[in-house]
Amino acid sequence: MRRAAGGWSLHGRTVVVTGAARGVGAALAREVSRRGARTALLGHEGAPLRALAAALPAPALAHEVDITDEAALEAAAATVRERLGPPSVVVANAGVAEGGPFAGSDPADWRRVIDVNLTGSAATARTFLPDLLASRGYYLQVASLASIAAAPMMSAYCASKAGAESFAHSLRAEVAHRGVDVGIGYLNWIDTAMIRDADRYPVMRELRAHLPPPARRTLPPERAAERLAAAVEHRSAAVYLPRWLRLAQVARAALPPVVLWATRRELGRQEARDPLRPTGLLGAGGAADRDAARPRP
Repeated sequence: MRRAAGGWSLHGRTVVVTGAARGVGAALAREVSRRGARTALLGHEGAPLRALAAALPAPALAHEVDITDEAALEAAAATVRERLGPPSVVVANAGVAEGGPFAGSDPADWRRVIDVNLTGSAATARTFLPDLLASRGYYLQVASLASIAAAPMMSAYCASKAGAESFAHSLRAEVAHRGVDVGIGYLNWIDTAMIRDADRYPVMRELRAHLPPPARRTLPPERAAERLAAAVEHRSAAVYLPRWLRLAQVARAALPPVVLWATRRELGRQEARDPLRPTGLLGAGGAADRDAARPRP
């Protein structure tokens, strides 16, 4: 394989991206394809996945799959190996979110966020780990500022992303001696359908508006895709967007009391004005997951 400056080239490699129908996943698929990768696009929404695959400059495969269904994931992996070759890069990007007070949340929606963001990421790693071991490849877990600093009204999302971060750290320690590298992508607010939908709810919008200006700014998915693709080429242990999130990592032990101080009064004002209500699964991706997910108790 040709090597990128300071790392290894994506040219000719098979890269798996979950949650590739829209947002960061779709932008990342375009970016790694532009860098010459054969791209396997996994997600719920067949039509957008197929349209994206057809538009990419390098060979690509669209496969509709629920990442929490391990049998379906195994079938998807077999198709990827047959059509594109064994993957040497896997990006666990698929995720859903719901907001609102924990006490009023729908238990099924809350559980689904954990299932997709944490259990689905682990299932993705389990399914493709034989390929990564054989290729001495790279696994990238897309995490969040929520992995570092838990916020009110996002209990399921924060718990799932913190769990996904811990899973990635554990997996890294298990497979490093086998030549597999594991990275974690810490992203702040990205301009996706999920974030735009959250902003329709006053409490979610106001909580973000009261953050310091750098922390409330949204960034385009293409910026995240460029940073994540560079992390893959350099087999980075961690990547941050924006870069100042590194400071949050260093200060993470001090963040819970800061978040409490910053939100206690604002949540009280919001609740006095209007009862706080759960949002359900957010965005078009959440709607697609709700429509496609298997029946849940």
